[in-house]
Amino acid sequence: MTALQQIPGRPATPRLPGRPLRKEKVVIRLLLLGLAGTTIYALATLDFGGIDMAEAVRDTFANLKIIFLHPGGPRLSFLSALEEVVITLGLAFLTTLFGGIIALFLGLLGAQNLSPKPVTVIIMALVALIRAVPTILWVLIFAVAAGLGSTAAVVGMTFHSISYLTKAYAESFEDLDRSVIEALKASGANWWQIVFQAVIPSSFSYLLSWTFLRFEINFANAVAMGAAAGASGVGFDLFMASGFYFDLREVGLITYIILGFAMALEAAATRAKGRIKHAG
Repeated sequence: MTALQQIPGRPATPRLPGRPLRKEKVVIRLLLLGLAGTTIYALATLDFGGIDMAEAVRDTFANLKIIFLHPGGPRLSFLSALEEVVITLGLAFLTTLFGGIIALFLGLLGAQNLSPKPVTVIIMALVALIRAVPTILWVLIFAVAAGLGSTAAVVGMTFHSISYLTKAYAESFEDLDRSVIEALKASGANWWQIVFQAVIPSSFSYLLSWTFLRFEINFANAVAMGAAAGASGVGFDLFMASGFYFDLREVGLITYIILGFAMALEAAATRAKGRIKHAG
């Protein structure tokens, strides 16, 4: 029976020829198979150095039980840990504030619908170069001049925040309808009037969203900088508890407080954005 022959009681259903695989799909599948094979081979030939994996798994779960079910510690009280987290939050706030103010002007100059093309190309290339370097490296670079501590952490994190927010702000400004800008120019408005009467008001919700997102990133970076760059805050206490005197109960206390602050920041950001959208 051919593909077009009809079965009694049923309409004829022709067989559709299968779609040939495109070159991109073949390459992706071969790449995934290669990665899977490499992973299996690596796990099969990995030298564990005489480690008992079953015992290691039991110890890991025992450590997690201590961290999350028995938080505390004799060296760090809840109020002391809370104070250190507030210091870390202050570092994140300062870096976001300084970075946002500078990035606002650079974003206006980097938007293609607001500035000449040579200016936008130079600014966006510069911020792309800065953004390509991780935050920790910028902090360590500035630590050479300022020394390890909160000063180097704030300057380095601000430097990276400027590059991140400049790109985000510029893309938000470029989403503005060009007809609005042309209408304001035709009415005799200058560049600053266009910016403050049309560009920033129409993009304010996006600017706030990007700023809150960077604030959350800076909070996480500030925790890491406390351990890596010797900056004050809860990051240094977390480094000491986990790597110096290995107090897992203290690690659990710090972890819970950091998680609580992170959830509070997310809730505050969502509520602020909702109020602004409702007011608009």
